[in-house]
Amino acid sequence: MVMAVEDSAVQVVVRVRPPTPRELESQRRPVIQVVDERVLVFDPEEPDGGFLGLKWGSVHDGPKKKGKDLTFVFDRVFGEAATQQDVFQHTTHSILDSFLQGYNCSVFAYGATGAGKTHTMLGREGDPGIMYLTTMELYRRLEARQEEKQFEVLISYQEVYNEQIHDLLEPKGPLAIREDPDKGVVVQGLSFHQPTSAEQLLEMLTRGNRNRTQHPTDANATSSRSHAIFQIFVKQQDRVPGLTQALQVAKMSLIDLAGSERASSTHAKGERLREGANINRSLLALINVLNALADAKGRKSHVPYRDSKLTRLLKDSIGGNCRTVMIAAISPSSLTYEDTYNTLKYADRAKEIKLSVRAA
Repeated sequence: MVMAVEDSAVQVVVRVRPPTPRELESQRRPVIQVVDERVLVFDPEEPDGGFLGLKWGSVHDGPKKKGKDLTFVFDRVFGEAATQQDVFQHTTHSILDSFLQGYNCSVFAYGATGAGKTHTMLGREGDPGIMYLTTMELYRRLEARQEEKQFEVLISYQEVYNEQIHDLLEPKGPLAIREDPDKGVVVQGLSFHQPTSAEQLLEMLTRGNRNRTQHPTDANATSSRSHAIFQIFVKQQDRVPGLTQALQVAKMSLIDLAGSERASSTHAKGERLREGANINRSLLALINVLNALADAKGRKSHVPYRDSKLTRLLKDSIGGNCRTVMIAAISPSSLTYEDTYNTLKYADRAKEIKLSVRAA
């Protein structure tokens, strides 16, 4: 049987969070202007006379040439008023069909500390994020198909903290990682769980989140200090006699990356400083991988996946047989001028990545 292979670009969306009380108190000018659902302007031109009460020109240390706006076009731009449902509808909701057709899928949130990544991916009580909304919608679709197909769902949940991999569902010592010629990247000793309902899966997700490494920083009171990777595996087979009985297995990875940050802005010391340095090193490795993939434009070339545990784990999510969505989370305030510009720059680069995808 000939297996169809499709070219697929990484889908890139940007979410602008509302300003924090600290940002509002600073009265700094906004550096993001959302033009429409696909276009935003970074560091818009100063209007004649400026905005009353806002400090224009006080943080003009960025890359913008004087008098020039930087326009970015993405697959989707979510302004400050966007809801969790809005983001879900245009990210995982739109690729769940592909997932149930046997395609591997990944959604990852990238951005500086305090930019809103964890809120987007996890949310809070009464306002669930993408991980929870995806799980509920997945089970709704599985139930609608159960007369035609039989399904088995497995999940795993792990974090990368200080270049060590930990199981969030069965906490134990650091886990080793190896390459398997058939299975790809394998984390030895990682536990897999078989929830019997959406409610049970959500309970496992909540339990894993409680085990995740979090510490306060100057940039965020409950900052996620690890990269969290939640994976759902769906095995499916036709029930109807006469149809193909081949077992189909697909994987969805939902990834909340730790925030990039500068030590000078967080005033980190000691263990927190080392923690931040490890986060930044792994994110730099990820950026180098994104750049190499964008340069390759679908051609075979060397990609430095082995530079960090994070990039080894994400190898098949960002450069393999996978439909991938990147959510870039940013602040609207000039207080985070450099961080916001860098996030937009890397998100813009990720649009150039071309993947070859095929159903399992």
